[in-house]
Amino acid sequence: MAKYIGKEMSRVDGVAKVTGKAKYAAEFKVPNLTYGVIVTSTIAKGTITSIDTTEASRAPGVVHILTHENYPRPSSGQNGGGPRRGGFRALDSAQIFFNMQPIALVVAETFEQARFAARLVKATYKEEKPMTDLIGALDQVPGQQGARTRGNPAAAFEAAPVKIEAEYTIPIEHHNPMEPHAAIAFWEGDKLTVFDKTQGVSMVRDHLAGVFQIPAENVRVTSPFVGGAFGSSLAPNYYPALTATAARVVKRPVKVVYTRTQMFTGHGYRSHTWQKVSLAAGRDGKLMAFMHDSRNNSSTIQDWVENTTSHPRNIYACPNALSIQRPVKTDMPPPCAMRAPGAVSGMFALECAMDELAYELKIDPLELRLINFTDTEPDSGKPYSSKALRECYHLGAEKFGWKDRSFEPRSMRDGRLLVGWGMATGVWGAMQVPASAKVALKVDGTAYVTSATADIGPGTYTVMTLITAEHMGLDTDKVKFELGDSNFPTAPVQGGSFTTASVGSAIYGAAQNIRQKLIDLANKDTNSVFKTAKLEDTELLEGKLCFKDGSTGSVDIFDLMRRNNVTVLEDLYTSRPSPERQNYATGAHGAQFVEVKIDPAVGTIKVTRVIEVTACGKIMNPKTSHSQEIGGVVWGIGMALHEATEVDHRHGRIMNPNLQHYHVPVNADIHEIETLFVEEDDKIVNPLGVKGMGELGMVGIPAAIANAVFHATGKRIRDLPITPDKLLAESI
Repeated sequence: MAKYIGKEMSRVDGVAKVTGKAKYAAEFKVPNLTYGVIVTSTIAKGTITSIDTTEASRAPGVVHILTHENYPRPSSGQNGGGPRRGGFRALDSAQIFFNMQPIALVVAETFEQARFAARLVKATYKEEKPMTDLIGALDQVPGQQGARTRGNPAAAFEAAPVKIEAEYTIPIEHHNPMEPHAAIAFWEGDKLTVFDKTQGVSMVRDHLAGVFQIPAENVRVTSPFVGGAFGSSLAPNYYPALTATAARVVKRPVKVVYTRTQMFTGHGYRSHTWQKVSLAAGRDGKLMAFMHDSRNNSSTIQDWVENTTSHPRNIYACPNALSIQRPVKTDMPPPCAMRAPGAVSGMFALECAMDELAYELKIDPLELRLINFTDTEPDSGKPYSSKALRECYHLGAEKFGWKDRSFEPRSMRDGRLLVGWGMATGVWGAMQVPASAKVALKVDGTAYVTSATADIGPGTYTVMTLITAEHMGLDTDKVKFELGDSNFPTAPVQGGSFTTASVGSAIYGAAQNIRQKLIDLANKDTNSVFKTAKLEDTELLEGKLCFKDGSTGSVDIFDLMRRNNVTVLEDLYTSRPSPERQNYATGAHGAQFVEVKIDPAVGTIKVTRVIEVTACGKIMNPKTSHSQEIGGVVWGIGMALHEATEVDHRHGRIMNPNLQHYHVPVNADIHEIETLFVEEDDKIVNPLGVKGMGELGMVGIPAAIANAVFHATGKRIRDLPITPDKLLAESI
């Protein structure tokens, strides 16, 4: 039986990616192409007093140079057309809001000529003193802005017999996807075509339509392959409009590609975050109060709040909670969503605090979490549609060997190495948003499916192919799925781990409708066995319309189409969350168990073993799902031990805007990782029963590592990343 959901399947786009057939934004061949290179500011705050392009304009091959002095603007300005990264518009004025802000675009016949000429552009500034230090400005924000209260947390905290308070910080972190951000733009009359690295072609289309004051149908945005994004292309960045403007001015196609350095200010980043967590409990370990104060750096041109407090306040049973979120304006580019936005940062603070509370209570850290487990969402009181977190705890503990863990810090060794075991909880939403897909079943035995979704790496091409094959009764090689084109049926951005739940449900709905059309065709025959059949009693299997219970009687669907002179059956379906979801809390959960080994002489830390157990509904494709979770673990290791964007606050300048000095994990940093799933049968979340996993995979990892470091050394490092110098400063 040709069933695909739940079975391992290799990526359908894998061969295209490894052979170079897959085309990324900067790789499309466009005739008569010119090349643009961005010139950036050397100050973080102030005003351009003059910009001299004379020498650059005379350089070989230069076609045009755009600056704020000659940049064309629609009569209504560029405020229309959907979201932009923090409202920032390149070359909009002489004002400088952040270091390495674009101040010019040099367009030339070749990339090398544009790059050379870009170095000849000279700018002078009236410089102002920038403020980029979050920690130095914590007291500059109002008191309880954005506060959410449940019960009476202050009184409960005061009355509790056991309490802890601690502060945690996470530095600015950058996405650093493999593919640099890029666009190619060209005009044909008043119609604009853009190849862009984006997580949402529909959103970029609407943005550009607003920028240029033209109908959305006059804009086509294409992005069939994306070499990683992780939130950096979730909203339109400044360069597609800049590239399209240049193409309109020079009346030729223009290509613009960020340098690796420009990727540190050309889109957002994870905010610098300071958090204070206060926990109070009874001697039995039951939480009595939870208070969470979070502040993150934002920018002067956008209020960006890192949503660090929503998930932590609802993960455990606690009658009294206070959550506060406050942005601090800095002279930095606007931050943005970065993988597991808010959740990984907030849960780092909470899960480290839970570990601290466990040691204050002398209760095993896993046992403390089980004591405070809840089947209902504390804020709403609604039951969870499914929540197999307890099963994740038990399976993870068994696989890891948690029962053999000694409680006392510094009590486990491997020769001279200190050994630490830590654990944490992960959580993410089980979201579904409106999405459309079109399915065309052809008489030649194939299906063609389209949706304007994206594939930033998780395997969207593959999972949509297998969902189609499963519900259309076809082999996967008979299905062609296409995405990343704004001319396709509208779909949301790929982010938040809701793509499969949303677009997959649209494909499922279209397949249902096509099956009904086939039943109607079959029932034109007076002897049809489907005369009294209900849709839910039938299925498409191996090219036949048949009964689910195996009852006698089936019909070859393609013979049926030929007999009725039907060459194609199509359905355009828009899926939406069901009203039933409103009666439940929804979410995906997981448990992480980590082993670290630390050399006390030099402070080096190795994450030698990770067991991650995830409950995220039905697993569509175990092969790519395990890959997603392993990737999340690797990123969690990077967040815990490596990643930090360093800023020189005297000048507001990023000091390590490259992959030489911005450290990420490499092969030598990664050891044994095992990912497991506890599947849930949950059709309340969506018809497919799937929940988000791409974000979830990294959520608890940094906290679990920090807790393991404490268990190994007895030292609490509350400031990420945990580096040898911080451990040695604590005299391990």
